[in-house]
Amino acid sequence: MQKRVEVMIQIEKMVHKYVIKNFECDCKEKLRLRTLLNMLQDIADDSANDIGIGYEHLRTVGKAWVLMAMNVQIDYMPDLQDEITLKSWPSDESALYTEREFEVWNSEGKRIIRAASQWIVIDFASRRPVQLRRYLPEYEPIREKVISGNRFPKLPAIESEDYSEKFLVRYDDIDRNNHVNNAIYPLWASESLEPDFRLSHEPASMLINFKKEGLFGEKIGVSTHLENKTSMHSITALSDGRELARVRFTWR
Repeated sequence: MQKRVEVMIQIEKMVHKYVIKNFECDCKEKLRLRTLLNMLQDIADDSANDIGIGYEHLRTVGKAWVLMAMNVQIDYMPDLQDEITLKSWPSDESALYTEREFEVWNSEGKRIIRAASQWIVIDFASRRPVQLRRYLPEYEPIREKVISGNRFPKLPAIESEDYSEKFLVRYDDIDRNNHVNNAIYPLWASESLEPDFRLSHEPASMLINFKKEGLFGEKIGVSTHLENKTSMHSITALSDGRELARVRFTWR
């Protein structure tokens, strides 16, 4: 009987180029954070598909990728009409988790944004994590990390509530995994701050821990603690009190 030979997939960094459009910007003609996160999701999808570990591959076996944590460091947020280059690659993995890196470069060859993310694969029916290697082809990550140290620390509960806001999960907030898209949570968190603060500050960094799924039609509460230029946010489903995510921003 012939022995089955596993072929190690050779991977390269995925590269996307963008020109920032008007509809992608805020009132100050800066790229919206939500749009940036959607761009990161887009290049992650293309990279995963290129390797053979994308949405379509996992769907055939009843599985799906779920983002567990993201760390974003922003030196400069692109402006309207800026030309930017995004790069992304898988950088590490364990039995249950895999990590992915992102970079954003401006037209002058300067890196302006770095991000690291942590993912799991879940069974679509049970919504429980599964062992990665049971469902993914063999590949060797590109072991280059753009953020060092403790990249995905567990955020503590907020100490006190300075601001609060409520939201309804809309149809357009739901993605193809039938839960709230990961880019919506930082939007809710930042929207809980006072308008004057938002108009006079820009995000310098964002760390998010995803804890539970948000579902279509749910009412969401955001509790916010602001100290100096750091805001901490707890996002919960009001129907049963389950905590969906914790977010920390630093602002400049």
